[in-house]
Amino acid sequence: MMITKENKDKAIAKVARSKADVGSPEVQVSILTERIKEVTEHVKKNKHDFMAKRGLMQMVGKRKKLLRYLEETDFELYKKTVKKLGLRK
Repeated sequence: MMITKENKDKAIAKVARSKADVGSPEVQVSILTERIKEVTEHVKKNKHDFMAKRGLMQMVGKRKKLLRYLEETDFELYKKTVKKLGLRK
């Protein structure tokens, strides 16, 4: 259930500030979003995999905290990141 290198690179390229950017909050949110999508598909197929469900909830919580931090520090960047990732409607 690990995210593939190609998917991770695509997620980083979506929101990276520069080529070497791999740790900024918006990159972390993008990577978490890709992992959440993959684990969500797994949980839909395997309804009794409770550890995967728990991990999914932890990832969602971590993404929420990162988004809150991003919103408080740089609101314009937050709006741009959310729009690029398609998180809010």
